[in-house]
Amino acid sequence: MLGGGFGGVFAARHLRHAAADVVLLDRGPSHLFQPLLYQVATGLLSEGQISTPLRSMFRRQRNVEVLLGEATDLDAERKIVVASRPHGSTFEIPYDYLVVAVGMRQSYFGHDEFSKVAPGMKTLGDALAIRRRVFGAFEMAESVPKEERGPWLTFAVTGAGPTGVELAGQIRELATRTLAREFRTIDPNEARVMLFDGVDSPLAPFGPRLSGKAASRLTKLGVELHMGVFVTDIDHDGLQTKGKDGTVERHAAKTVLWTAGVQAVPFVETLATALGVEQDRGGRVTVNPDLTVPGHPEVWVVGDIMALDGMPGVAEVALQGGVHAAAQIRRQIKGRPKGQERFKYRDVGSAAYICRFHALVQIRHIQLSGFLGWLTWGVIHLGFLSGLRNRVGVGQSWFLALLRGRRRERGLLYGDPRGLQDSFAD
Repeated sequence: MLGGGFGGVFAARHLRHAAADVVLLDRGPSHLFQPLLYQVATGLLSEGQISTPLRSMFRRQRNVEVLLGEATDLDAERKIVVASRPHGSTFEIPYDYLVVAVGMRQSYFGHDEFSKVAPGMKTLGDALAIRRRVFGAFEMAESVPKEERGPWLTFAVTGAGPTGVELAGQIRELATRTLAREFRTIDPNEARVMLFDGVDSPLAPFGPRLSGKAASRLTKLGVELHMGVFVTDIDHDGLQTKGKDGTVERHAAKTVLWTAGVQAVPFVETLATALGVEQDRGGRVTVNPDLTVPGHPEVWVVGDIMALDGMPGVAEVALQGGVHAAAQIRRQIKGRPKGQERFKYRDVGSAAYICRFHALVQIRHIQLSGFLGWLTWGVIHLGFLSGLRNRVGVGQSWFLALLRGRRRERGLLYGDPRGLQDSFAD
């Protein structure tokens, strides 16, 4: 199993009683619940509340071996995966069956230089870098001359999908509720939060009704919507956009955050080349209906890097794909014919948190918003979290934040986990 996300973890779990030796390889020691990364970034949750050590998860499943490393090469003829350890040395892992669930990384659409000044939202390191920038910006605004405060109190978020909308809403809520009375020189309520995207409305995949509700609620919250524009340049002092009509605008902001797109990790290209299969524009691998790679029935590709019938890159697709792959492996281990069992995705819906007591949920033809959507959103996310301790801890943090508006997870790391340059502005 390559990858300790939902696909790899649930595939390994589903082989609990199989007569198999399972190796789970991941470049990090923990399973990360990415949908709540933005709450780590804005001080609502700690990093430990959304991550669970893989070794702890599988401590009682004796047929699973967890290895720390990153897949770098594949020998399809010898059935060997080559992986690198954190300090650089390599080792080989032989396999009879291979499940690839290595996930995606942030995409800057050909402008990788933007990553130096606009961190994305895919890893714990990203979330902690954003936390340092957001809280650090308020600290800087408190001490700089009045005429210099504007850019420090301006936050720009690119990408109006769920992550961008949730992050923008949380920054605005942080300013108006948590920090409102903590400063003496500045008024955090004056913080500007701008949301940019090339589409015409936030959360466009949710449909016009829910998208309209999202736009209305964000505007009421104080988020400035800049829809139908494309970000063309970013630096330490702000960003430049270009509208569909060709209008170019410059926006001053010391904090720019990027949530606009994803692309496959480098190993996926190596995998596609080794197996002789195609990738789509986003780097995803085209798979058979049963999630196997064409010409390689012993290899399954699941999760975000799988291209099949336009399925979305969400946790539930990865989870169900991992279980499906494991079920086929168990069938073959028992000596039953493999067949061509098609992967049937059961859509459990999409959800996005806007602000306190307001979230949007779409489950097939059912659309929820406001308080009911918020309750449903909470139940869904608590249900997907790994471990009772994390569920209890997250629930408690949410309750205290709702009751008193407090966010206690506000420690700043001055040594940058992403290799960026400055302590706050990068």
